[in-house]
Amino acid sequence: MPDAPLPHIRLPVTDPAFVQNPYPLLAELREMTPVFFDPGMNRVVLTRYADISSVLRDKRFGRSALHRYSRDELGWPPPDPAQQHFDAFNGNHLLDSEPPKHTRLRSLVGLAFTPRRVEGLQERIEAILAGQLRGLGQEGTFDLVADYAEPLPVTVIAELLGVPPTDRALLRPWSAAIVRLYEPSADSLAQAEAERAVLDFSALLRELSGQRRRQPQDDLITALVGAEQDGDRLSEQELIDTCILLLNAGHEASVNGLAAGVLALLRQREHWDALVAAAPREDSLPLFRRAAEELLRFDTPLPMFERIALESMELHGAALKPGDRVSLLYASGNRDPRKFDVPGALNLNRDPNPHLTFGLGIHYCLGAPLARLELALSLRALCRALPDLRLKHADEPGQYTGGFVIRGLARLDVVNG
Repeated sequence: MPDAPLPHIRLPVTDPAFVQNPYPLLAELREMTPVFFDPGMNRVVLTRYADISSVLRDKRFGRSALHRYSRDELGWPPPDPAQQHFDAFNGNHLLDSEPPKHTRLRSLVGLAFTPRRVEGLQERIEAILAGQLRGLGQEGTFDLVADYAEPLPVTVIAELLGVPPTDRALLRPWSAAIVRLYEPSADSLAQAEAERAVLDFSALLRELSGQRRRQPQDDLITALVGAEQDGDRLSEQELIDTCILLLNAGHEASVNGLAAGVLALLRQREHWDALVAAAPREDSLPLFRRAAEELLRFDTPLPMFERIALESMELHGAALKPGDRVSLLYASGNRDPRKFDVPGALNLNRDPNPHLTFGLGIHYCLGAPLARLELALSLRALCRALPDLRLKHADEPGQYTGGFVIRGLARLDVVNG
């Protein structure tokens, strides 16, 4: 526990009202108590952009500390056997690793998951979107989350990896079960579901990676199997855990960012109408790319991340020791008026837009280019196909899943016309 002579405040991360709309409380904390200690989560919490970005770039913090210290040295309890496979997965992928392992993994994955490969997906993404939109909205109300936001990212990452169509329906439920364990409210049922999802997902990917070694194809699993640098390759387990991570991270931000973004646009109709007016133009994609950035800033799909102290230090008056955790409220930093002009308002032409949504530093999101492309193309296709889209109920608050670490709409009822 940090020695923290800071105000003690419990962030209500499990309160449905807070998850529904965290921004008023975040604004109050950002102005009045920008740094505080949360005794419930046992960590220092940062709310301002400058403080968050400083920690993200500070090499004294990491996503893990177990590469330097034992659990006993950190004062951490022993691993929970109820989530041993989930913990093994977390400890083996690049998001929760630190140099030199992180450097090695990111270099190898980067050889396969290139910006050129991502940009080459535009035509295929547009074809998938056209298929999804065919007939959508013609029979009245539909759920934007299930019927439009969810299918695309899952289909794209599945095709990119090379997961057969017959197995794709399993991916979203597996991912949802795995990421649920990142929430502070996770219980024994969430543990069991995450464990089962990791095991089932791993079994599928082990089979697919074996097939690709025998019969290479034009997909990301094959590229990862063959990725080599200075004679080094990914082990089978590293490849499996990397693919699980790409699936999870590759669509959570896209699904939640698109649904929340459309909700924001329909609540502020003038912005939706401006996009609709621009959408038919062939040169409109840059506008939709800027709009996507602003929507990711305005309503952050991943509101809270953490870093772990790797050495003893002082942070805003709190004495930290190795293993102490710091929570970074991206959702608050993305609305900090010290960084953004009129941050509580949408500005679809905001440029530059240095939001925190994909992180900063060495752990900057590897899948950010894909998420950005999917969101921009999804918005443009929706505006072109359903220009008269509106909320089923004008005062629709949105129904959220209940998580705050990964915050997304469970459903959003809309109608065209």
